[in-house]
Amino acid sequence: MDIGVFIPINNNGWLISENAPQYMPSFELNKTVVQKAEAYGMEFALSMIKLHGFGGKTEFWDHGLESFTLMAGLAAVTSRIKLFASTAVLTIPPAIVARMAVTIDSISGGRFGVNIVSGWHKIEYSQMGLWPGDAHFGKRYDYSTEYVTILKDLWEKGESDLKGSYFQMDKCKLSPRPSKPIEIVSAGQSDRGMEFGATHCNYNFCLGEGVNEPTKAASVPARVLEWSRKTGRDVGAYMLYMVICADTDEDAMAKWDSYEKGADRKALEHLLGHAAHDVNTQDTSMAAVVQRNPSPINFNMGTIVGSPATCARMLDDVAAMPGVKGIMLCFDDFIQGMDDFGTKIQPLMKCRQHKLQLAA
Repeated sequence: MDIGVFIPINNNGWLISENAPQYMPSFELNKTVVQKAEAYGMEFALSMIKLHGFGGKTEFWDHGLESFTLMAGLAAVTSRIKLFASTAVLTIPPAIVARMAVTIDSISGGRFGVNIVSGWHKIEYSQMGLWPGDAHFGKRYDYSTEYVTILKDLWEKGESDLKGSYFQMDKCKLSPRPSKPIEIVSAGQSDRGMEFGATHCNYNFCLGEGVNEPTKAASVPARVLEWSRKTGRDVGAYMLYMVICADTDEDAMAKWDSYEKGADRKALEHLLGHAAHDVNTQDTSMAAVVQRNPSPINFNMGTIVGSPATCARMLDDVAAMPGVKGIMLCFDDFIQGMDDFGTKIQPLMKCRQHKLQLAA
């Protein structure tokens, strides 16, 4: 079972709360997190791209780094861990992303992959004059399909001549090419998003749901598996969970309760309001999941709260769900969380014993 970390590229991580740890993003912070992940035997690290924050008292996500340049720096200070950067497809042409990816692939020695962000948060793009109109909500995966086709053409053949609805390539060239295929991932939750992932990507990042209900989202990786079978490709789910750990279950739950009580209401109003802009929302989409959660202080991602033994048990439950190939973790306090996971939780996880034995 692969384990990775969703690194804190924007301020305050993934807790929209005045009572949660407050911090700015920096290269040093993310270097520390990723080097710890590598030292503890994690397989990958992923950085998102978020271009407009939610405001509020915590100025949530108003401060953020850029994904590709961050991962280029991290590639130079790591040696084993896989690194995924995210491209917001409306912002950078695919031919440029293809060249950026080859550059970081060279820096990392073949440890780089690209996460495709098709875009549901309209204001990120409208602020720059890049929003193509609300019809994009319904067509974003068609756009991303052409985008990924160009990436693969350039990486595999060194040339793309695609003539599509969104891109018109004229024997576009790329050299050097990567020494081996660059993995592509996405995070589609809707049926259309999962179809895109199963057709064009290597993994699909998916939200867990519920607090201390590790298998509540079992239908999500099952749907990824179903779409994988339809396309005849081996595409698995990487499930996202937040881990909040303390010495005892009671102490961990006290932290979670405090975070909920400190919810940044203004920032949440922004999140929920902009999630509602997607007029093409399916019940399974990211926007729909955010809207229906009664306490979305961490985007309704699956949340695991407890002692090291409790967290290990629940993570094993996640790993056992059909269709799950990996788990991506984030933490309330990333530095302490990484150390708690590496030294206290991971050694108790049955799904990690084989890899820990190999590492030893």
